[in-house]
Amino acid sequence: MDNLVVIVTGATGSAGRAVCREMLIAGATVIGVGHDADRLAVLGTSLTGLHTYQVDLSDSTAVREFVADVRDAHGRIDGLIHLVGGWRGGATFASNTDADWAFLSGGLIDTLRHLTLELHQEIANSATGRVAIVSSTAVSTPTAGNANYVAAKAASEAWMLALANAFTPAGDGVGAPAEPTAAAVIFAVKAFVDGVMRAEAPTRTFPGFTDVNDLAWAVVEMFAQDAATLNGRRIVLDAWDTPG
Repeated sequence: MDNLVVIVTGATGSAGRAVCREMLIAGATVIGVGHDADRLAVLGTSLTGLHTYQVDLSDSTAVREFVADVRDAHGRIDGLIHLVGGWRGGATFASNTDADWAFLSGGLIDTLRHLTLELHQEIANSATGRVAIVSSTAVSTPTAGNANYVAAKAASEAWMLALANAFTPAGDGVGAPAEPTAAAVIFAVKAFVDGVMRAEAPTRTFPGFTDVNDLAWAVVEMFAQDAATLNGRRIVLDAWDTPG
């Protein structure tokens, strides 16, 4: 990943920290994005070489200015790992409130739209362009109380498939290379687990959960895989083989 410039949103979460760390180890220039200045400062101190930005990703103007700043500072942008998350739900179908939908659609869909609309052409033109999100395995098996959340995740997946189509030679019709070098990828998990969670509940087995380090290794590996075979794939990570 030497010389690649990759943006990681949701960087201050446990998954974001793991992805930033592994990409830095792999040699990438990593741009960590979050909304909490204090948490970003802690993250920047703990990961040497990380560039941090506080950005309101729900604001398209703020996203446009952020992308321009990164481009000016580094000369290129090769990837986006979009890890902005959040969950709202309840026990019944009626629990899916308008307030929860506004929170989920704003965080899971609008932030992805704003970023990919600004970045897609530059990533399409990169020799190793990649965009990835984390979705939920619950999209395939939605429950009544989870309707808002699963619908937002499903919409994000649909957006990514449209982006994958834009990365194909005939997809966008605006500057897509003859041989695609970019890929849009969906990683699906049940839920994440990390070292802190295991330490707090040492007897719990976390069945079906994905370790944040497995996501991080999968992201790094994604940049080494062939774009044409990777583009548009939905990869369930609960069965990912942990290296070592």
